[in-house]
Parts: sequence; structure tokens; C-alpha cells
Amino acid sequence: MAAGGTVRIANGCRIEGGRVTAVGLPRSPLALLQTVEYLRAFLMARLAWSRLDSLLIISGAFGLFRRDAVVAVGGYTLKTVGEDMELVVKLHRHFRDAKLPYRIAFIPEPVCWTEAPESLTVLGRQRARWHRGSLETFWRHRRMLFNPRYGRIGWAAFGNILLVDTLGPLIEALGYILIPGFWMAGLLSLDHLLAFLAVSFTFGVAISVGSLCLEEAELRRFPRARDLLILTVAAVLENFGYRQLNNFWRLQGTWQFLRKSHSWGAMTRKGFGVTTAAAAAPAR
Repeated sequence: MAAGGTVRIANGCRIEGGRVTAVGLPRSPLALLQTVEYLRAFLMARLAWSRLDSLLIISGAFGLFRRDAVVAVGGYTLKTVGEDMELVVKLHRHFRDAKLPYRIAFIPEPVCWTEAPESLTVLGRQRARWHRGSLETFWRHRRMLFNPRYGRIGWAAFGNILLVDTLGPLIEALGYILIPGFWMAGLLSLDHLLAFLAVSFTFGVAISVGSLCLEEAELRRFPRARDLLILTVAAVLENFGYRQLNNFWRLQGTWQFLRKSHSWGAMTRKGFGVTTAAAAAPAR
């Protein structure tokens, strides 16, 4: 009923006539970290959820839908900032309720390129809005959570939203507050704390590096080994500061959701000239 492709960061690429003619890495550290994020989100997360037949989002930037199916569920929902996720969840719900066979898939090979924000202010607005959209969809379809009628969609996919999107930001923020306090009060073993942090950061880095390995093995859109090395370093560094910033923006999104805010927020874009990466290597 629907299929989504990969969205990738165009910052640092050479753009000519609306086409990416050479792939390069962004010069902005913020855009570089987002490049790692996008690779992980699409080549790891969405690919995995698709194989589990539990994909809940197809990016509005790059997706195809069967028109009759979209009409059957009433099209896009008004007054939501997560209309792409909302539409996909409505499709799942409709066909599960009707007990009809269907498939919603992610296909990694087709690629759409987008400009990533290069300022913290604009990126923060974007991430808060994304998180608010996820919470809006979850709340609107909350009856699907752990409902046997919806199978793995209700248990695995909606359970993931509950743990990662709904409770995750609050638990992580609470951890940043309580763990140092417990340690200073002598209630927490330093050895256990360091071991936990090491496992947590190593797991995060492993997932990011794994997505880079998939990129190189299957798609090979980065022509230089140096690019992969830089992205590997970025995959390590994002755990120290950038990850915590993302959690702060998710908390902002949660607060906006509780206030029932429907604002989109200004998304300033620089745009692309004829050439944005004079030294980029030829694309494959």
C-alpha cells in the first residue's frame, strides 16, 4: 500500500541542475552528525521495522502511496505536524481492522536528497516538531497499543513508541539528574556506573558504525574511504553532547505536545547553488 525510500543529506554535495553530480561530506559539524543520524535511521531502523512488517513512518519527502488506499482512510489528517507518520498508521489500522492483506515497505536503494539545518536553532525546531508529531500520532491511535487485533503493530511498533518516544526522553533526563546525585551521596558504585556508560556508548557507536558498513557494502555512495573514516569519528563524537541536545529537543517536543501546540516553526534553508562542493569526488 505504501513504500518509502532513503533520504540523505545533500550538504557538501555538488548540485547541478537539480541533480547530485558529486557526493561529498558537509563542512558543517552539525550537518555531519546528521549524516550519521540519517544513515542509522534509514539503513538500520527503518530497514529492520520494514522486515518485521511494522514500519510506522514513510518520510513525507520521499514516499509512494496507493491512491485508493489513501482515499479509503481519508487522506492526510489535518492539524498535525506528523502527517506522514499519521497516514501510515491509519493505513495499518484500516487494513488490520478490515482483516485484509497488505504491505508497507522501506526500500533502501532509491535516494532522495535534502538540505539539513546547519544551525542549532533551526535543527532544534525540526527535532521538537518531529517528536511532537510522533506523540500526536501515538495519542490519536493509543487504542492500538498492546491490542491483539493489531498484532506486531500494536505490540512491537507501538510498544517502541511508548518506550523510546513517550517515556525515553523523560527517563534519560531523570538519569542525568539522579545518577550524579546518587554517586555523590555514596549510593552508586562508580565501577558499575562506568561499566554501564561504557556499554551504553559502545552499543550506540556499534549501531552507527554498522549502518556505515551497510552503506559501504550495499550502496557505496561515498566514493572515498576518507569519508567513511570521518563519519566513523562522527559516530563516536555524537554520543558526547549531541545526543544530549537531541534529548533536550525531544523534551521540548513533549512540552509542546502537552500544550497542544500546532505551530510548524520557521525552517530557514540556505539553498544550493550550481556547485556546493568544489572538491567532491565523482558520484557512483
